[in-house]
Amino acid sequence: MATAPPVYLWGLWRHVDPEATQAAELMGRYAQGDAAAFQRLYALLAPRLLAYLHGLLRDKAAAEDALQLTFLKLHEARAAYIVGANPIPWAYTIAHRTSLDELRKRKRSRVQLTRDGTPAVEPAADLTGVPAEVRQDEATRADPAAAAGALAALDQLPENQRLALLLTKVHGRSTTEAAMIAGTTPGAIKQRAHRAYVTLRERLLRARAKGAL
Repeated sequence: MATAPPVYLWGLWRHVDPEATQAAELMGRYAQGDAAAFQRLYALLAPRLLAYLHGLLRDKAAAEDALQLTFLKLHEARAAYIVGANPIPWAYTIAHRTSLDELRKRKRSRVQLTRDGTPAVEPAADLTGVPAEVRQDEATRADPAAAAGALAALDQLPENQRLALLLTKVHGRSTTEAAMIAGTTPGAIKQRAHRAYVTLRERLLRARAKGAL
């Protein structure tokens, strides 16, 4: 049986994407030893990967740790990068797998408490998963009650639906890219994202009708 190609090669350049072009150029230079290219690659990818990780892990510190581990893994695998390939789905895949490792660790460990023995409070965030303190413009900051309600509804979704919604509706990945990252098919991603969107919308509408948001 033939070995499947690396995930970041699937659907190579089917659509012209300036962001992917820039990322591929920077990753190619970095893989060839250009340390300065890494700084630009990090600046390009880190914010969206951090938001994605925060949306999955729902903890700022854990997301930041997972982000650094993601780039460490990318660094270690740079020799396997094929120049010209789009590295963005590849980076998301590494981040996704890193978050899954973190979630498995959480299931095996006790709930973390503060020094006074109370559960740690999670930072406020909007639906994109970006910590509220990152958003400097008060005029564009999401309403705290609405954000909390949206995140609570998001957390109640099945994990595969939540992942599909985050990737396609929040992070703007195509169904093909989302399928690569999640290890499934574009059809499954499309179906899961649609179900998640419908369920989330219905829950938020019910909450608003009850005056909870």
